[in-house]
Amino acid sequence: MVQKNLFERLREMSHPSIHPVILCGGSGTRLWPVSRKSYPKQFTKLLGDESLFQAAVKRTTGDGFAAPVVVTGSDFRFVVIEQMAAVQLSPHSVLIEPEGRNTAPAILSAALTLAKTDPDALMLVAPSDHLICDDAAFRDTIHRAITTAQNGQIVTFGITPDRPETGYGWLELKTAEMAQTDVPVSLSSFVEKPDAKTAERLFHEGRYLWNAGIFLFTAQVFIDAFKLHNLAMLAQTQTAVDNATLDLSFTRLDPEAWSQLEDISIDYAVMEKADNLSVLPYTGAWSDLGDWNAIWREGAPDENDTVLQGPATAIECNNVLLRSESESQHIVGIGLENLIAIAMPDAVLVADKTRSQDVGKAVNLLRKQTITQADTLPRDYRPWGWYESLIVRDRFQVKRIHVAPGASLSLQSHHHRSEHWIVVEGTARVTVDDDVTLLTENQSVYIPLGAVHRMENPGKIPMVLIEVQTGRYLGEDDIIRYEDVYARKDGAKG
Repeated sequence: MVQKNLFERLREMSHPSIHPVILCGGSGTRLWPVSRKSYPKQFTKLLGDESLFQAAVKRTTGDGFAAPVVVTGSDFRFVVIEQMAAVQLSPHSVLIEPEGRNTAPAILSAALTLAKTDPDALMLVAPSDHLICDDAAFRDTIHRAITTAQNGQIVTFGITPDRPETGYGWLELKTAEMAQTDVPVSLSSFVEKPDAKTAERLFHEGRYLWNAGIFLFTAQVFIDAFKLHNLAMLAQTQTAVDNATLDLSFTRLDPEAWSQLEDISIDYAVMEKADNLSVLPYTGAWSDLGDWNAIWREGAPDENDTVLQGPATAIECNNVLLRSESESQHIVGIGLENLIAIAMPDAVLVADKTRSQDVGKAVNLLRKQTITQADTLPRDYRPWGWYESLIVRDRFQVKRIHVAPGASLSLQSHHHRSEHWIVVEGTARVTVDDDVTLLTENQSVYIPLGAVHRMENPGKIPMVLIEVQTGRYLGEDDIIRYEDVYARKDGAKG
């Protein structure tokens, strides 16, 4: 037994586990209206049958990889668990950011968490919303950087550019030959997102790579970088980690300490100041799917440079993306040129393809006008399933509610509304005060104002019901919770 453990330790020394750190904090406003604050692009099936987040965790799974640390917001903690379970994976830990503070505090909190048990833990930091088609090539590239990272370098992975892109930051190398290497080399500098003329020059010089925001380093090396370049952030983040609390299987970083942290990216906080930076080119296909032009590009345009996604028809269109998100909503384009048209049940985007980077400006304008569609999808995801509002008026609302098998809503009551539930699929176990009944399809129950109630799905298939709410106030924060298997507080979403 002693001999076996020795062999295992020797193997770990030569082939250490890489700890993926998956960042899930972005809102993806440039892919509005599909991506919104209530359900951002990393959790959406933009291309294919898996979300970008699911693809990211699968890509960093297998031999040589430990279970990932996921950093996300409170509203998405159950989405993370559910989507990982759907691809038969589990996290090492899920760190809950009390509020968004950009990538520097998020990555540092993960480093401090891992360093508690292993200061030399190798961390692979990766965004959750990138498209990388060749998982094997990506893993091979990561493994070729291990020795460099173990020797105290912060390794970043630069993407070999195929066009003069203005939407990315760039990485400068000393020579064009270094941009073709298959081993990490010294990084000269970070370059901000360039204008079109500068991007053209960077592309043709051949010694620049795109900055993918993917890094490999040991936890201690990263912490030491903050000791040198941003000691105040290190101290404050350490406090947020030390005072973190457990919430079921999640780790909630301390909100008071977190609120005092600077909102800053990892590039600005540390990377642009550090002198132990290396870069390894990645030559495979990659996209951050940062705007609708990127979706058009990955959609394989036809001979007319047109891409159709969902129920869509194009007649004599050129250089166009038409996408519909609803099977009951067909989008048709006639004689269009250089346009993007995205149809959602509650919002439609029409834009010149050259202005796809400006979609975020539209979201900001909608927010200033307090338009709901700026941030909220019609479908709202909860730990037990989801619901969508079908009709909303001043004194009543009609919802479709989808409850996963075995899931349960909280035991709750409302101050301002009564409800009528009609089961249309599956079986519901319904509690109303002291009465517990089973309802099957086409049966209904009335929930009086103030009654303590709960719905559960005891079956093996999803349960769907139609809910009609009536009352003076129909807001989601009118919830008094008495029991909840998800440990949510009154009015809490996640």
